[in-house]
Amino acid sequence: MNRRVVITGLGAVTPCGNDAPRTWDSMVAARSGTGLVSKFDASAMPVRIAAEVKGFEVEKRVDKKLARRLDVFAQYAMFAADEALEHAGLTGSEEGDERLGVYVGTGIGGLQEIVNGSRLFDQQGWKGLSPFFIPRALTNLAGGQIAIRYGAQGPSLCVTTACATGNHAIGEAWRAIRYDEADVIIAGGCEAAVTPVGLAGFMVMRALSKRNDDGATASRPFDRDRDGFVMGEGAGIVVLEELEHAKARGATIYAEVIGYALNNDAWHDTAPSPGGAGAARCMALALRSAQISADAVDYINAHGTSTPQNDVSETQAIKTVFGDHAKRVLVSSTKGVTGHLLGAAGGVEAVASVMALHTGIVAPTANLVEPDPECDLDYVPREARMARPKIAISNSFGFGGVNATLVFRRFEG
Repeated sequence: MNRRVVITGLGAVTPCGNDAPRTWDSMVAARSGTGLVSKFDASAMPVRIAAEVKGFEVEKRVDKKLARRLDVFAQYAMFAADEALEHAGLTGSEEGDERLGVYVGTGIGGLQEIVNGSRLFDQQGWKGLSPFFIPRALTNLAGGQIAIRYGAQGPSLCVTTACATGNHAIGEAWRAIRYDEADVIIAGGCEAAVTPVGLAGFMVMRALSKRNDDGATASRPFDRDRDGFVMGEGAGIVVLEELEHAKARGATIYAEVIGYALNNDAWHDTAPSPGGAGAARCMALALRSAQISADAVDYINAHGTSTPQNDVSETQAIKTVFGDHAKRVLVSSTKGVTGHLLGAAGGVEAVASVMALHTGIVAPTANLVEPDPECDLDYVPREARMARPKIAISNSFGFGGVNATLVFRRFEG
């Protein structure tokens, strides 16, 4: 448990950039990736906006033959994993590596594949199904295909915990390396649920913004006029590595992971617990895991979904945990730019948190014009801030009451 774990690789596929640098640049510039749905005809729906991945060319990193075997969520994951490993200076091993693991999850998985397969079965019976139907639909095949490609024979785990998926995957990978079960783990989350049934499903729950005439500013965390989240898609992958292993090969170290916690509200299937009690307990547990005090935290990458309940409850939770320091700590939600990437959110927001420590820049909360009176912290509205944070935490909360908090520290050698 004394092994230190660092981040040596970053990869992303998002609505605002199909790699980590462009995604980060968009976050810093508050350049939104949300807008009208273009992948299918949503004109008859009350909600016609989403945060879609644009211009994605999987063949740039994944062989066409392999790509055809993958649902889109797995294509995003493999693309981002390849970028993260490239940044880390790792290529995998043809002979296999028992100390290399893969912890990649998804909130929903191959939703469109399941819809298409069900339609074909209804029309043609069992003969209409492709032999790739199950492999494309299964949630763990994103990580499975990454493991096959890079010879990762170490620990493997697919996390499926709704919107907390990415944080849980990274946190459990951190634990595995700390426990000496692996030296390197590829970890994060992916999602490709911007489909007719996916959009409709969240829409009938009244969870989505209806700002169809202004999609670019529809996701507005902590703003008084927010009316729901904007559904997004993509992948966020990081390479976690034991410190001495990374130093021995001269790797670039972006940040250190120093803490992680998870818990459950045990309150409601979709709503947060009153006063953000569950989220507060999770953050407090994460700080205890990192062995730091609340006033040591400089930046919080908030879950910040742009929904009325979540933003208020997360604000209340931060006040509970941080006390007077809550007014001084910087808080921002990058979902104003990316939309809500569901199972991919934690992975992408880990990239944002790590880059804040690595560059000294805190990405702003885009589209925050008139703060909700109940959301009265420093949310870094609209413009990035040079703050040189040393400690950052990243929150992810999901349906089913699941919570996960990661703690990162700037690496200084």
